[in-house]
Amino acid sequence: MRVILNNHTDPYFNLAAEEYLLDNEMQDVFMLWRNDNAVIIGKNQNTWAEVNVPYTRENGIAVVRRLTGGGAVFHDLGNVCFTYITSHDPERGIDFRPFVEPILSALASLGVQAEADGRNDILVGGLKISGNAQCVHRLPDGRARLLHHGTLLFGADLSRLTEALRVSPEKIRSKGIASVRERVTNLRDVPGFPADMTVQEFMAHLARAAVSESARSIPLNEEEIAGVNALREKKYTSWEWNFGASLRHETEKTCRYPFGTVHASYTAVGGKIESIRLFGDYFGQRPVAELEEILVGTPLREEDLLSAVSRLPAPVEEYISGASAEDIVRLIVQ
Repeated sequence: MRVILNNHTDPYFNLAAEEYLLDNEMQDVFMLWRNDNAVIIGKNQNTWAEVNVPYTRENGIAVVRRLTGGGAVFHDLGNVCFTYITSHDPERGIDFRPFVEPILSALASLGVQAEADGRNDILVGGLKISGNAQCVHRLPDGRARLLHHGTLLFGADLSRLTEALRVSPEKIRSKGIASVRERVTNLRDVPGFPADMTVQEFMAHLARAAVSESARSIPLNEEEIAGVNALREKKYTSWEWNFGASLRHETEKTCRYPFGTVHASYTAVGGKIESIRLFGDYFGQRPVAELEEILVGTPLREEDLLSAVSRLPAPVEEYISGASAEDIVRLIVQ
């Protein structure tokens, strides 16, 4: 098994690295890595229904979709991620135990009595410290590779976790897979955990205890890094993958302005507005239906919405007296 202590902390790079290794590394892999501030959403989730998008934007928190299912999670440098990549026999089905048990043993050797809960969580004292997810990846030649990855809360900022995953109170009805919010804790806060252990020491311990005492890291080489970066740019930094891949959702938002209250009710599919209604107690000279019509088909991205509004035959304030284009766009996407 190839062990990789991956020192990159860019979340777009690290998610791309998993897919690159699935496609190109035929050895079994155990990789340890950390992300700078990011929300990582499951493949089948709706970004807007899971993520406090305005908060992530204002605080420089990346939003990245992963290859596996499951719920949305917050990552920072106090969160350690582990990845197993192995060959897979489809007849065996999905089994989390072979990958969770080495982690449980590694924690036990540090005095932490953790337990697997259900299919994909690890708990300590009833509090969640780890979530796990899997997917089966088919190579062009038909062979199957299995990706199993998980998180370990070492010393994460749990307040930012709460804010980043707190969806605004406006009404959102989504066909995506919703996250389940559990009570969580950090390993640093678990009684008996070595108080002076650094996150780097913890990662080195995991590699030895979960794989082999003689485990030595074989880092990504230059060719691999170039391949990962190419995939990062093509896919993992793209709005289409991280936001546009969201399933249908219906959203209702309300904002009170000095010129009146405006309600936006819209349906989006694949990150683009399918239908929209703007109503409220505002005044206007022109039919708001013209504004609604020009927004249909527009991606839920500020620059695209502003571009669409700029094509109106008259200023926005003629449709909603006192409003600017920025007011309408913020109502829709924040």
